[in-house]
Amino acid sequence: MRYFGAHMSIAGGLDKAIERIMRVNGTALQIFSKNQRQWKSKPLEQKQIDAFIGACKDWGDYPIAAHDSYLINLGSPKEEGVEKSVAAFSHELERAEQLNIPYVVMHPGAHLGSNVDEALERVAKNLDRAFYDSRTERVMVLLENTAGQGTTLGRSFDELAVVIQHSRNADRLGVCVDTCHAYAAGYDLTTDEGYAATFAEFESTVGLSRLKFMHVNDSKGALGSHLDRHDHIGHGLLGEETFARIVNDPRFIDLPMVLETPKGEDLAEDVENLNKLYGLIIAQV
Repeated sequence: MRYFGAHMSIAGGLDKAIERIMRVNGTALQIFSKNQRQWKSKPLEQKQIDAFIGACKDWGDYPIAAHDSYLINLGSPKEEGVEKSVAAFSHELERAEQLNIPYVVMHPGAHLGSNVDEALERVAKNLDRAFYDSRTERVMVLLENTAGQGTTLGRSFDELAVVIQHSRNADRLGVCVDTCHAYAAGYDLTTDEGYAATFAEFESTVGLSRLKFMHVNDSKGALGSHLDRHDHIGHGLLGEETFARIVNDPRFIDLPMVLETPKGEDLAEDVENLNKLYGLIIAQV
């Protein structure tokens, strides 16, 4: 089955995100489980949990991921920042498990000028701390590749692999590939050769079995520009042919794919992008 959807706002309540994804006929969803611009949030009330889980059942229990706050930096060399980040990420895991959300997508963080290898090891160590502190058992963390702006970590699949290799909880780590970030980081998905080479590298470093979610975003930034600017499907430099390769790749038929592209309150842009993705599917005889 195809699982195409979008990141949806939780304005008005967590369950409102389900209403929104149903409005665009989406079958995959990503949300923030709290205000992503704040370090702390009030504990979830049982009525919020029940409303969200009930709405998910009404929708069809399709794939869902929560995205962590952009404030969190588990790779920071600064003790105060790390302590706040570990506590905040632990809370993200707790909320996801309470809401029965199987995945938390996270950016690996930034090294802030410190040694990259040491920073990647810090990410693994601090992830392990958050797993332990959260007392969660089911939630899987999906490391997201980044565009490589500034000192951000995760610009290569190899960097994601290093985090996984150094974690004591590797069985709870997967990956979410962002197409815009990959292209901006230098992975050329726009040619048959570049596309094949990209996922061959992913297989050899991370392993395709760890790929659990994908962010399908076109890119305003050029190849290798490290510019993290999402665009609508077919409007950016990746182009429709790239997304045709992705949606027709037999390895990804059952992979949840979500949009993170700009939209208005009527969600018309999501409808257009999702229709375009479905329109790119080549019928199998």
